[in-house]
Amino acid sequence: MTRAASLDLSGKTILYLVTEDWYFWSHRLPFARAARDAGAKVIVACRMADHRDRIIEEGFVARDIPFDRSGLNPVRDLKTFRAITRLYRQEQPDLVHHVAMKPVLYGGLAAAKTGTPAVVNAMAGLGFLFIATGWKITLLRPVVERAFGWLNNRRNTHLIVQNSDDAALFENRMHVKPARIVVIRGSGVDIDRFYPMPEPPGTPVAVCVSRMLWDKGIGELVEAARLLKQRGVDITIRLVGPTDANPASIPVATLKAWQDERVVEIAGPSSDIPGTYGSAHIAVLPSYREGLPKSLLEGAACARPVIATDVPGCREICRDGETGLRIPLKSVEPLANALQKLAENPALRRQLGKGARLAVEKDFAEGIIVAETMALYKKALDPGGYQNDT
Repeated sequence: MTRAASLDLSGKTILYLVTEDWYFWSHRLPFARAARDAGAKVIVACRMADHRDRIIEEGFVARDIPFDRSGLNPVRDLKTFRAITRLYRQEQPDLVHHVAMKPVLYGGLAAAKTGTPAVVNAMAGLGFLFIATGWKITLLRPVVERAFGWLNNRRNTHLIVQNSDDAALFENRMHVKPARIVVIRGSGVDIDRFYPMPEPPGTPVAVCVSRMLWDKGIGELVEAARLLKQRGVDITIRLVGPTDANPASIPVATLKAWQDERVVEIAGPSSDIPGTYGSAHIAVLPSYREGLPKSLLEGAACARPVIATDVPGCREICRDGETGLRIPLKSVEPLANALQKLAENPALRRQLGKGARLAVEKDFAEGIIVAETMALYKKALDPGGYQNDT
């Protein structure tokens, strides 16, 4: 039960548009449950794979949308846009909640075309398009920026970002009106499932829970692990997470080579993330940019000190000297130094881990984030809610 339980959505249809069913399940399920418990009909639209039955068992309507996350393909993406538009015409949702770049872009256009009454666009991060280089991306980026500006300035639309850096970027670079932007920090952490755990005995373990992408800083982490090995530091670096269709995905052959080299442990994906942190001492994510990394929030909730880059999103939870140690972007030696410092100082790990848990309880707990999102739904669905929202 969340603090938004008094919200009455009886007779309303709320539609969640995301790329993958696993992402909905891991990052948006609590919001959909809150909407359902408030009386709404909930539709989940995404590329259905392994979670369709679980989504239906929750009482949600499952709709398959042919998203392709491997890049931008005009033919495939036009098919996706048409499927979304057709779905919006069929279901006539009262509110659509789009999550991440492609759903925001294609869903926003479909909502404009079909006259959807209320739109919530959630940018969980600025993704590959905004950190990649190359001539194609350079040409495409300003087009997408203009589209984002137009879509998020529409009268019936609100934009959720997860940190103040992204809020400033959308306002200053894409000219989204401040009244349209709402900062809701992350997707929330279940602080009962992720709870403070005693450190395991033995060699300190730093775990990186992430998709295996170059722009998560995995390459720098492996280089730091090599440096620590040369120094003779007693520490294990463990990578936990799946490969991905993302253009920045690390090849399986590269992961295998690292495993064979024994510089890091390649654990693969895990369904037991609390157990993953319970068997580790440090949470690390040297990402290039984030919205607000749920993996670090979950590690912090387990009272693990965090090591992360000084970039948007990561700095929200990695507060240097309070919850963890912050390092420069794309750095190797500073990353190795931070890992060594925590590996060799259990008292500092406990101090920072305690601060990390307190930060999650105060700012990032699931109940807080869900309540803030339900309050936004209430505003978006109120016909008079936009009168002064210009």
